[in-house]
This record gives sequence, C-alpha cells and structure tokens, in this order.
Amino acid sequence: MYPELINHIKRYVQLSEADETTICRHFEPKNFKKKEFILEPGKLCAGNYFVTKGLVRQYFVNNKLNEQIIQFGLENWWIADQDSLLNHQPATTYIQTIEASELLLLTEKNLVALFEAVPQMESYFRVMMQKAFVASQRRIGYIFNQNDEERYRHFTSLFPAFVQRVPQYMLASYLGFTPQFLSRLRAKKI
Repeated sequence: MYPELINHIKRYVQLSEADETTICRHFEPKNFKKKEFILEPGKLCAGNYFVTKGLVRQYFVNNKLNEQIIQFGLENWWIADQDSLLNHQPATTYIQTIEASELLLLTEKNLVALFEAVPQMESYFRVMMQKAFVASQRRIGYIFNQNDEERYRHFTSLFPAFVQRVPQYMLASYLGFTPQFLSRLRAKKI
C-alpha cells in the first residue's frame, strides 16, 4: 500500500478498502538518486508521477541555453510532461530530481485501466488537472502583475519551508529572474 497516495486521493474522492487495493496495484514504485533524470527531451514521458518523498523539477533549456524551471514537484504533488503524454510525442522538457526521491509511476495504460476499475479516479484526476491549471494561471498572473521583488516576497510567504529546500539559482529560474538579483534581494533581508 502507498499511504501518502491513498490519503491524498481520499481528500478529493471516497474510496473503499477494495478501491485502495486496486489503485495501488496500478502504480509502480520508482527510486531516483539526487540529480537523476526521470525524463529528457526527445523521449516519451512514461506516465504521471506522484512524489511520495523528495523533490523534483521540470524545466526546459531556452535558446540562450538557460534552464527555465516551469514546475517543482514535492511530496504529494504530481509531475509529468503532459504534452508528451496527451499527444504521444517526444518530450520537450526535462524532469530531474533535486533530492533523492521516491515516486509512484502511473503509466497511461494503467491510468485507463484504473479509470475503468475505480471510476471515481476520473473525478480525482479532473480535480488535479483543474488545480494545476489554476496554479499555472496564478503564476502567469504573478509574472505579469508583480515586479520581481513582490513575486519573491509572495512566493516565500506562501512556501517558506520549500524555499529552504531549493537551490537559489533554481528558485530564481522559477520566479523569472537571475540568481544575482535573488542574492541582492536576500541581502536586503526582505
């Protein structure tokens, strides 16, 4: 059994004990070392990953050869290259561990089987996709409506423990500014 996964799902849908057992049978545990690649551009994304322990990032390399982080995944979060999964095409992003991580892989084939076996899982995944979409909309809004300092303050107030786990250059990449700017902000102790 995967208690972190089951507890997360039960926050959004009701499950019987039989459902819990069925759900767990559809997932494959995966362990990754620190800085290990889970996905690289040009490869097909294997499925959706649920993070039970550790920290991962999803990013692309822009035409200036800078890494641009588009998403982090920490405990009880999902991560995948959805474009690769949905359109069955090679990924354009990297997914890499920041810390040694334990993930649960749900392949596309197992996702379809899971929806048939436990129909309320479709509702769960709909809610997860809606939450991810809202988070993306908010992030875009912050980028366009807040200056760099406001964005940093807002993010650190929402996720203070998370900020301590992420290297400074990665946080800067995610928030859309340079590591040097972030160093100056931190020096001001804002």
